[in-house]
Amino acid sequence: MRLLLFAGLFFPIFLNAQEGRGDLRFVFYNVENLFDPFDDSLTADDEFLPAGGRRWTWNRFEENVNRIYKVLVALGGWEPPEIIGLCEIENHFVLHRLVTKTPLRKHEYRIIHRDSPDPRGIDVALLYRPGLFQPLYYRYYTVQAEEDLLDPTRDILYVHGMINGKDSLHLFLNHWPSRWEGILESRPERVAAAWILRRLIDSLSDAGNKPRILVAGDFNDEMSDHSLKDILGVQYAGNELNDSILYFPGEEHALSRSGTLKYHGTWFGFDLILANGSLLADSALFVRKDGFRVFAPGFLLEKDPQWLGLRPFRTYYGYRYAGGFSDHLPVFIDIFTDAMQ
Repeated sequence: MRLLLFAGLFFPIFLNAQEGRGDLRFVFYNVENLFDPFDDSLTADDEFLPAGGRRWTWNRFEENVNRIYKVLVALGGWEPPEIIGLCEIENHFVLHRLVTKTPLRKHEYRIIHRDSPDPRGIDVALLYRPGLFQPLYYRYYTVQAEEDLLDPTRDILYVHGMINGKDSLHLFLNHWPSRWEGILESRPERVAAAWILRRLIDSLSDAGNKPRILVAGDFNDEMSDHSLKDILGVQYAGNELNDSILYFPGEEHALSRSGTLKYHGTWFGFDLILANGSLLADSALFVRKDGFRVFAPGFLLEKDPQWLGLRPFRTYYGYRYAGGFSDHLPVFIDIFTDAMQ
């Protein structure tokens, strides 16, 4: 990895996805509204219809699916990623097109998905290669506050599985409520999601057996925000590790120099991968303390004419079709299954 200096902004460009590849690669990617062009009467998907505001046609849908495929292949290095978390996908159909109607089909990905209560119909899902990751149990958890005042939003996906048939891994995939209504106005919704996730992690830790936990998502908050810093208690990984604490497996302040999406000229690190102490310390199955990566090759970026520097190459700018990839950059981490760190 090297840092690209552009108009005063440092941004990490991961140039070689094959470098230091682990036994399995886990990816999280907000794919920016992967909708099909068909009307769903149960969700507010009218914008993504051929006659809708975005003029979302079958051709545009297929082009988008193929672009996501290309990103995932590039992310994999020698092999496409073994485990993939996705958010902003509309339904099972769009995932099925991705894994069966692109060259990904030869890798026989399986899908874990459920329609969420989100009004727009966007969901969180997991793709996995069954020869390397074998789910034993999964469940979606609804995000609700005790006061029950929250708008319906995306569920938290929990998956417990085995790596290579012998090592247990617990995954939590998130897409927390956005800041669309305003940072302060929407903050209670992300706080509610953080409390639910915190309790789920605590229940695993309290059960013993040193569970290995990997948490990923588009949190719509950064490490310094209340939801992550205080409620989840996320820390930077040092020499002392605690099984019940979540750590950011990257250099301290790395995300303050970069990010995964850009808004009004500022980069934000909303897309994160976190690991608990057991997963960072265990010699049989582990991720490295500096293993977090933002995947930002040149084809996912373009010049920012308004704010200077670079920005993610998006599918849409407002209602203008740009034909890019996503307004978020994907993140990934490698999982190792031997004792050599």
